[in-house]
Amino acid sequence: MASERMEMNGDADPAGDAEVPLRGHGRKLQSPLNMNHYANKKSAAESMLDVALLMANASQLKAVLEQGPDSSFYTILIVLISISLILQILVGILLIFIVKWNLNDANMHYRLNILENVTTALVFIVVVVNVFITAFGVQQPPKSG
Repeated sequence: MASERMEMNGDADPAGDAEVPLRGHGRKLQSPLNMNHYANKKSAAESMLDVALLMANASQLKAVLEQGPDSSFYTILIVLISISLILQILVGILLIFIVKWNLNDANMHYRLNILENVTTALVFIVVVVNVFITAFGVQQPPKSG
């Protein structure tokens, strides 16, 4: 009975996991932070943002193509949007590899660190390219009708 009470209060740990005390509370967390789970969630969130930007760039590309080559900055916008789309696809591929590999495997730490750094640099470049796309402006063609 006493052991059941201890387990219910979080004082005993039948799984053998380390207990982490909460600040200012008598209770303890049952399991430590799983870094692999955290990294996978972070990469999934980055992927969702990447998909949203990919859709926005595809929409911008459509608008530029509808305006035609006579519009101002046509070539520059086509090139910038194409660069952005290619980099976003590359970032998506890198994120798939990052999520696939196990962060808890010490042998993979070096490779994962390099992949994370490359991915972060590419995301930064995508942001800069998209700032220029916004600066040159993509206007929606006037509705005919």
